[in-house]
Amino acid sequence: MKQLDVQILHQSYLLTCPEGHEERLLEAVARVNDTMGRIRDAGKVRSRERVAVLAALNMAFDIVTAERMPAPVAEPVEQPAEEDPAAAAAWAQAMIQQQADAQRIVALLERLDQALEADAQLL
Repeated sequence: MKQLDVQILHQSYLLTCPEGHEERLLEAVARVNDTMGRIRDAGKVRSRERVAVLAALNMAFDIVTAERMPAPVAEPVEQPAEEDPAAAAAWAQAMIQQQADAQRIVALLERLDQALEADAQLL
């Protein structure tokens, strides 16, 4: 593990990251610093903690938006023949898991929308 001393909004942080991932960490720090700086510079929020929360929400919103972009349509997985009960059971379990995952994603997006709505502003 490697330690890096970074600055976010003129405050120093000593961060640890795996060897070889320093560039990615520094890019992430730059994005966080830029996002927090834009929020702070807008002049409506002064508390460093509140700026950090709004920056996290903005960045999470960007990630969720990107994830919601339609993915290339994959070939549907066909249900296996009834003669293979193990394959049929595995297929059914995969379909149940896929539905549960979709429901969790929808629930998370609704919670994020509520949180963003409560704050009433994205920058």
